[in-house]
Amino acid sequence: MKKLANFLTQYTSLFIIAVAVVTMIVPELFTWVKGNTQTCILGFIMLTMGLTLSKQDFKVLAARPLDILIGTLAQFTIMPLVAYFLTRIFNLDTSLAVGIILVGCCPGGVSSNIMSYLCKGDVAFSVGMTTVSTLLAPFVTPLLVLLLAGEKVDVNAWGMFQNILIVTLIPVAIGFILNHNFGENEKFKSIKEVSPSLSVIGLALIVGGVVSTSHGPIVDKGISLLMLTLAVVFCHNTLGYILGYMIGKFFKFSTPKKRTISIEVGMQNAGLATVLANTFFMANPLCVVPCAISCAYHSISGTILANIFKRQDNKKKES
Repeated sequence: MKKLANFLTQYTSLFIIAVAVVTMIVPELFTWVKGNTQTCILGFIMLTMGLTLSKQDFKVLAARPLDILIGTLAQFTIMPLVAYFLTRIFNLDTSLAVGIILVGCCPGGVSSNIMSYLCKGDVAFSVGMTTVSTLLAPFVTPLLVLLLAGEKVDVNAWGMFQNILIVTLIPVAIGFILNHNFGENEKFKSIKEVSPSLSVIGLALIVGGVVSTSHGPIVDKGISLLMLTLAVVFCHNTLGYILGYMIGKFFKFSTPKKRTISIEVGMQNAGLATVLANTFFMANPLCVVPCAISCAYHSISGTILANIFKRQDNKKKES
């Protein structure tokens, strides 16, 4: 199990892409991943995030409030606004526009902490940003979606608040409580070691479910839909990395902190966006397509960016 966990954690993006490709060929494979099943899977992923939290993480939040405030404000302003302007620049139809806005309004992605670790970023800062943005998501995400997409579709902000509360805040809290009470138990430590791989499997199942659900519309629209959506996701994600890094530079953050805020801002919890799209915007079936593509793409781009940062360090050592 530990070997499997290491493999899946190392090759997250490839595994998710493989699941998406296989599902495009055999769309019936994950038709069962929808509705409450999808919600439970995301809740489990957030539970695994909660298992990584300890009292020390919250002490870090208390000790570095300004850093966390700057990072969280960047998270919930840059990505939603960039998403909104991209819908205008690319002249997206309602479904695709709502999908990319949903991704932009979600909190930081759970795998961003791993990317920060890989590129020698400030991991404590990364965990702090992800934690705070996740805790704020039930309140902030519905309001942002209502503000930016309310003119395009009816937005059930109250329903979204309840849904995000159930699938993010409560599982994270349960995970934290379990870690606090059983963190020193050897069997519990073993479970924690394999939990990242289980969350990767969960994310892959969500992507597979989305591809199964939207297979028909994707085939009908053809390659042009995929290329357009991929272009928008690429611009959204890349601008998030660049602007996040610039924010760190503006506030004179250290190099590890600049890398972390770049990754935290650019990588979104697209799994949550996918669940919200399937739950609240089924009248717009293509809404889930940007969310599903973001699930896979953010993992790929995050890994690439982390490797770029590592190569910069190696070049400095050589010189």
